[in-house]
Amino acid sequence: MLAIGPNDRLYLFHEPTDMRKGFDGLSGLVRNHLKENPLDGNIYIFINKSRDRIKLLRFEGDGFAIYYKRLESGRIELPPRVNEEKKVKIDHATIMMMLQGIGLMQCKKYKRFSFSSVHKRSF
Repeated sequence: MLAIGPNDRLYLFHEPTDMRKGFDGLSGLVRNHLKENPLDGNIYIFINKSRDRIKLLRFEGDGFAIYYKRLESGRIELPPRVNEEKKVKIDHATIMMMLQGIGLMQCKKYKRFSFSSVHKRSF
């Protein structure tokens, strides 16, 4: 079962993907286009050209798992692209909004505490 937690690293492949691709095809995109190791446990997200289908790929230690969703109506809104990068790192809240059909541009995300923003202090 593919579960997404708040500490998972998620990467969106920002190019349209042929949804006929399975485990090997998606792993090849991760390795060849994103220059990442598909066995690293990260979650890789792929969306088709019409943005009505989404696949999430993850290696779970003993094999790959794919989550596949096809919308009956509507489209998946993508987060903005930075510097024409092929991959965009997204957080747990963003993927949940994408999967639930919540508009990313209309939502305002307020600043929250994170360990990465804390400067080391000497005592």
